[in-house]
Amino acid sequence: MRITRVLGAALLALGLAAGPAAADSSPSPSASDDGKAPTQAGTSFRTATEIEQGQQATASGSTGDYLYWSFPADTGQRPTVKATVKLPETHGSQTWQLDVYDGLRRRQACQYGAQTRTAAQGTSSVELACVLRTVRGWSEPWANDPLPGTYYIRLTVVNLGAADLGLPVNAEVRVDSKDIGGAAAVDGSLAKPLVPGIAVKSAEDEKNGSEPVLSSFGSDDGWSSGWWSDRWVWTGIGAILAALAGIGGYALTRGTGRPSRVPPGV
Repeated sequence: MRITRVLGAALLALGLAAGPAAADSSPSPSASDDGKAPTQAGTSFRTATEIEQGQQATASGSTGDYLYWSFPADTGQRPTVKATVKLPETHGSQTWQLDVYDGLRRRQACQYGAQTRTAAQGTSSVELACVLRTVRGWSEPWANDPLPGTYYIRLTVVNLGAADLGLPVNAEVRVDSKDIGGAAAVDGSLAKPLVPGIAVKSAEDEKNGSEPVLSSFGSDDGWSSGWWSDRWVWTGIGAILAALAGIGGYALTRGTGRPSRVPPGV
């Protein structure tokens, strides 16, 4: 009965511990569009329009323009960038491309998604997508791993006829993320996120002794790169399972009867 009670209490603890971990692996909620989503795009990295994850940003431009947006991504997130380009009624064949860069302006590879697509003559729109790798809390200096901070989106046409150059187009961009959690955790964290302006401090900031503003967006509680992840929960679960295995093995091997050979006089 004692072993049964111990097993029951341990299984209950496992259920309570696995609850938060399972919740962490669910997709992160998207921000709702409240009518304040950006309606224009930048023309370079320096003028990229800032958008939040979950916002549906729009912009008008011309074929041949470079359209730039930027968004924040934190440790454990796997961002998905989607773009839709609405083309004029009359046009020739056009090839559009969606590129994503990190805070160091390093082009990030897409795990999957149609990053480049060709719109045939007369096609009304073209849809592009890029699913990035999971953002890591730390990486080797020589590696090209995604790190927490600002990411840039660049949308442009890479192949079209001379007659189509300058035609008006409308673009829609949206970024969503899935929280991967401890499955992608690493032992380490960045001292500062890769955010524009991190090394810039104004004269007023220096006078007041305040820290420079890293960016106009970011998580409310700061950047979450740190020591904690749900990997610790699963490590605890493994320890409990190992302890249960030891208790069960001891109960099975110690025996329950009296010794087969009883000393004389007993």
